[in-house]
Amino acid sequence: MEFNLIEKQQEFLKLLEKQGKSFNTVKNYKADLQCFNGFLVHKQQHLKLRSFSPTQVQEYSQFLDTKYGSSNSVRRRVQALRLFFDYLLGQNLFSENPLKKMAVSPKVLDLPRPTPFPEVIKTYQLLKNKVATSEGLIQLVSARNVIIFHLIYGAGLKVSDMAKLHFSSILKEQKGYRVLVDHPKRDPYSIPLPAIFNSDFQFYKTHYLQFLKKEELEIEELLFNANPYKILAGGLSPRGTELFFEDLRKIVKSEMTAKSLRQSCIFKWLNYNVNHTTIKEWMGVTPSYSLDLYLEELKKDPSGKVYKDLEDE
Repeated sequence: MEFNLIEKQQEFLKLLEKQGKSFNTVKNYKADLQCFNGFLVHKQQHLKLRSFSPTQVQEYSQFLDTKYGSSNSVRRRVQALRLFFDYLLGQNLFSENPLKKMAVSPKVLDLPRPTPFPEVIKTYQLLKNKVATSEGLIQLVSARNVIIFHLIYGAGLKVSDMAKLHFSSILKEQKGYRVLVDHPKRDPYSIPLPAIFNSDFQFYKTHYLQFLKKEELEIEELLFNANPYKILAGGLSPRGTELFFEDLRKIVKSEMTAKSLRQSCIFKWLNYNVNHTTIKEWMGVTPSYSLDLYLEELKKDPSGKVYKDLEDE
């Protein structure tokens, strides 16, 4: 059966959106699939397929190796196309995935590029000042942003983890709080939050619940999405968090991202001599995950990787 490749790719990308993939993730998949389309055009093939032969698979591999110098770039494009053909397989358009046996080089891990600690401090102070100098919904959004900052730098959460949090995910302890991370494919675990989180969380929770009561809104999620005039929905998608960091970079004049701030948190744990097994659990990775790149960077520049909890400053 011949089918229109572009139409099927659009269906696949819409499915990824429905599955909750972030804006950037879907955008990357789209770019990877367009690379495949470019290969077909280069080979003077139209964008309607009946099959994709082993010979074509080999030619595509050679095309990627020639076009991209990075093995990670090649690996990502192969994986995107492999998942797309899995989708076509599920629609009975192929009897097997032609990319299944395509060999790619092992993944090369990127060096950690954490946000420098002075920028971490500067950003927190800026966020706190915004809370102190605003009111109403703007103040509540600013207080939410402080909580986002704590969840990443304080507890090392990924943006995908934060999107699913409820108030019940913040667990009270004798001296502070922990955040409960509940993954669908692994056992839940909790991560301690620094002492500086306590007062910021109490302020946020009080004002958030008061605002919800005033507006007669029923929201259980810890974070929320809002425009300048009202809360739109409970929960904050990964894309919503990405937009927050885009705006923040313009104000702070830094290269900070959620990923770089999270890497700063990991260096902080290493500086506090947290057990490596515990760090991996808090990162949400498997026990076989290696922290060697972080340890090597720490040895190269120990004075530049001295991260602390903010209350220790």
